[in-house]
Amino acid sequence: MNYTVCVLPGDGIGPDITAQAVNVLQAVGKRFGHELSFSEHAIGGTAIDSAGHPLPRETTEACRKADAVLLGAVGGPKWDNVDHDLRPEQGLLGIRKALGLFANLRPSLIYPELAQSSCLRPDIVQQGVDLMVLRELTGGIYFGRPKGVRTHDGQRVGINSMVYTEEEIKRIGRKAFEIAGQRRGRLCSVDKANVLDVSRLWREVITELAQEYPQVELSHMYVDNAAMQLVRDPAQFDVIVTGNLFGDILSDEAAIITGSIGLLPSASLGQTRPGLFEPVHGSAPDLAGQDTANPLATILSAAMLCKYGLGLEKEGQAVEDAVQAVLRQGYRTPDLASAGEECVGCSAIGALVLEQLQS
Repeated sequence: MNYTVCVLPGDGIGPDITAQAVNVLQAVGKRFGHELSFSEHAIGGTAIDSAGHPLPRETTEACRKADAVLLGAVGGPKWDNVDHDLRPEQGLLGIRKALGLFANLRPSLIYPELAQSSCLRPDIVQQGVDLMVLRELTGGIYFGRPKGVRTHDGQRVGINSMVYTEEEIKRIGRKAFEIAGQRRGRLCSVDKANVLDVSRLWREVITELAQEYPQVELSHMYVDNAAMQLVRDPAQFDVIVTGNLFGDILSDEAAIITGSIGLLPSASLGQTRPGLFEPVHGSAPDLAGQDTANPLATILSAAMLCKYGLGLEKEGQAVEDAVQAVLRQGYRTPDLASAGEECVGCSAIGALVLEQLQS
């Protein structure tokens, strides 16, 4: 099979980490008999410098033509004082909108080899943590109308509206049921239906959808309870689906319990290709070009690119297995190392993953 991947290195350590992920994808192609072609385009601060805009038209067009998009990171203090509409982050928001990406997937996995890094109690970690948070990305309180700050009766009033249509709920719900069906078959829908009208609609629509997916066990949980349960007993969760605001908070909570953001990938999906795949961490400009950044989150994003972007399940699993094998052998980047442990750099850890894939 032939696939095209649009690579957006971005800013800071973005070029360092995406280079390692591209090497891994090339190795996957050779091992499994796929032809992967890559094109590289500017986004974020580097695009501001080269084209005067964080998302040049050429970049958007290249992404739309690709089968998948791999992103490094955007932003940095160099561009802190540019106009709001031209900040590097607007490039990320713009490409999500241009590609119609409404589902954000954030896996949270504690590797046994790094269990001591988790902030959870050892007895909780021993139960195993392997869950996925699906956050609705384009609706909810961040985009609802009316919004803004107004003056009423002589005082300022801030307004944001949490709005979801039935169709918006259905499309994220279907994606969640499909992914749960590919995993362990359990889906927890998180809302605040005891208080919010919009959450009552959310729960009704998700419950109706469940009839189409009898192989998936559906449960519901209020968001405050879900936040507690994520640290009390995360092993109970397989897939969590929720709205934009709740998902923003819960996905960060699920991330921190793993112990390191250097291992956390993500995917943003729409109804059709291409999806966007990126690590959850930032651009870390102070580490750029030093060969010390951890590329594993980006490499694992490449694994998600295979699984959820191209439908190559065994290929994505091979990448994940290679990463775990490297960790099992005791190799650590600086952000993962405990006191006294030997560290390897960005290119070295990437080469070790390649070695595992090729063996």
